[in-house]
Amino acid sequence: MEEAPAIVAGAVVGIAPGVRRVTAPNPGVMTGPGTNTYIVGDDELALIDPGPELDAHRDILLKVVGDRLRWILCTHTHRDHSPLARELKAATGAQVYGFGVTPDDGRQDETFAPDHALGDGDVVTCGAHKLRAVHTPGHASNHLCYLLEDRGILFTGDHIMQGSTVVISPPDGDMQAYFDSLQRLLTLPLRALAPGHGRIIASPEKEVHKLIAHRLKREEKIHSALAAAGPATLEILVGHAYDDVPENIHHVAMRSLHAHLLRLEQLGRATQSAGQWRVA
Repeated sequence: MEEAPAIVAGAVVGIAPGVRRVTAPNPGVMTGPGTNTYIVGDDELALIDPGPELDAHRDILLKVVGDRLRWILCTHTHRDHSPLARELKAATGAQVYGFGVTPDDGRQDETFAPDHALGDGDVVTCGAHKLRAVHTPGHASNHLCYLLEDRGILFTGDHIMQGSTVVISPPDGDMQAYFDSLQRLLTLPLRALAPGHGRIIASPEKEVHKLIAHRLKREEKIHSALAAAGPATLEILVGHAYDDVPENIHHVAMRSLHAHLLRLEQLGRATQSAGQWRVA
């Protein structure tokens, strides 16, 4: 299903009949090789995750879609996924779709205003194709995946990334919700995952089980670190629980650490007081 072994920003890559991918030139620690934009259809086109406001990315997308863009769908409102929707709508007249509620946590595209708010199970008919919204909170409370029903391809945004795990950042990010959303995917008829960052994942069920196992293993390591080092702050715990990742990204890992601790607290396995965490 994937044409090239490496992702090249700006390249138009066919990943399935009627589905193309263009990756934005915004590589980084949080974005991997860059944010993926997907274009679905042949005559009338739908575009999933327009990406950040970068002129180069905008120009390539407009060249690809021409005057055929009708639908712009955003998985969530983090600033590397939704902001370019405004310029693409202004240039093409396409309608913008998304969850419709933007949390106020300092990490969001606060100007996002969809023409059509979507909820779980809502279907957008895009020419010959149907895209079904699947509400998958966890990474973000307003996160939607989109299932291309005729091909079994799930556009996962940041719910699942290829080559990396997803950061869960409280208060909007919620680890228990993330586990629940991963389990939800196991009930869907999936053939492939098209992530917001990275290449196509051809074994959806295997990938979901791998992610759940990884998260549970990390959570047990966090609990063990808490038992050994607690009571302790997040700043101290991250060095124990994430000693297998480079220190220069510990500030990012600390967000997921916090999310795991909050889940452990919900499960009655950890408690906090005045910024200090300890085993319950």
